[in-house]
Amino acid sequence: MTMFISFILLVLTSVILYIVPQGRVAYWADWHLWGLSKTEWGNQHINLGFLFLFAGLLHIYYNWRPITAYMKNRARELKVFTLSFNVAMLLTLVIGVGTYFEVPPMSSVIDLGDSFKDAAAIKYGEPPYGHAELSSLKLFSKKQDVDLDQAMDLLKTAGIQFSDSKETLAVIAAENKLSPQAIYQIIKPAVRKKAAGSTESFPDSPMSGFGNMTLAAVCSEYNLIFHDIRRGLQEKNVKVDADMTIKEIATANGKDPMAIFEDISSLVQ
Repeated sequence: MTMFISFILLVLTSVILYIVPQGRVAYWADWHLWGLSKTEWGNQHINLGFLFLFAGLLHIYYNWRPITAYMKNRARELKVFTLSFNVAMLLTLVIGVGTYFEVPPMSSVIDLGDSFKDAAAIKYGEPPYGHAELSSLKLFSKKQDVDLDQAMDLLKTAGIQFSDSKETLAVIAAENKLSPQAIYQIIKPAVRKKAAGSTESFPDSPMSGFGNMTLAAVCSEYNLIFHDIRRGLQEKNVKVDADMTIKEIATANGKDPMAIFEDISSLVQ
């Protein structure tokens, strides 16, 4: 019964972890489901897995005879590679190999999970950079070109409690029962205005949500000439289209988004 109950709960936690937003999005938006965060659901899944494993080992011990019965031929001789064993092993290998080479329907399961996570990123919003919530208010302000003094005044005006600029956005958010994203929205008016016509330089590492941006959006964000970038990528044998996301471009060319970022970076340089 312990194995049965833990199995049911493992299925539940597996489904939740399958659809949960990416970590950077979940922590930025302070994502919770039924009162538990992404980390807490992950912890439940791990310990339930150990409980299921322990109960499963006991189940094997107490049911060794029925198990060995599946490994005997008609002459009642013990054989490992019986028809039942071979079918089970073949099915497992097909799933494993199919997943490795990303062929349907195994790849479809992975793609469906990614679509849930991409939809969550659109719904909850991407952080300015990976794990921005772990940055102190001072460091975050520096990275986002936010006037620190004005940001602190905005927080105080909004009734946000914090000790000093050394506290991280995650701590400030938790103390005030808000998400790091909500803290950012409060201090966003303190972002320094850029001079007319000025744009950000192309970053040294992919910006948050880079894979979900279209190539046209990337070019617009960093004032790059789309036709020049597309022609440069095509010269590198990378097939592109304005409406394709970076992730879709990478998949279509047998690459990962980081490789596409490096290709664009080399063209910018």
